[in-house]
Amino acid sequence: MPDQLQPGKIDGELTARGLRFAIAVSRFNSFITDRLLVAAVDALRRSGAQQGDVDVVHVPGAFELPLTAKKLALTGKYDALIAIGCVIRGETAHYDYVCSETSRGLQLAQMDTGVPVIFCVLTCDTLEQAIDRAGLKGGNKGFEAGLGAIEMAQLSRKLKSAVPRKTATRKARRK
Repeated sequence: MPDQLQPGKIDGELTARGLRFAIAVSRFNSFITDRLLVAAVDALRRSGAQQGDVDVVHVPGAFELPLTAKKLALTGKYDALIAIGCVIRGETAHYDYVCSETSRGLQLAQMDTGVPVIFCVLTCDTLEQAIDRAGLKGGNKGFEAGLGAIEMAQLSRKLKSAVPRKTATRKARRK
């Protein structure tokens, strides 16, 4: 029986010790975003984050999260960011624009800077859905975002320190 390939494994650990985090949180729908924020901070604390390891920046609404996330990432002070917001569908297309551009902007912020940005922007059709995702029925998405930030920060550190293949080897393969 031939040997089976055993690929190497790189994954992020769930310890926040020695990591720095920033959380950008929207004040719009604060009765939801405040719950998400408390849960995200709780996840970081339970995983070993210490006093001074977490900074929180409040912004007016979800639409302001991408610029704030990018500026925070560019400081070089943070291993991962969490963007917290809540957009509830209304009677106009405004919801679609805000959701689309917020998610696009947050993705660009992390791609442009290399700093993980965890998407914790609830995009709900109803207030009840938002309440359920902020801790009533389905757990708390803020807590999940905190764990995601830790895992991605650890994974990013490991990937940075991974030894890149020699450039010459890559060039030879292309020929």
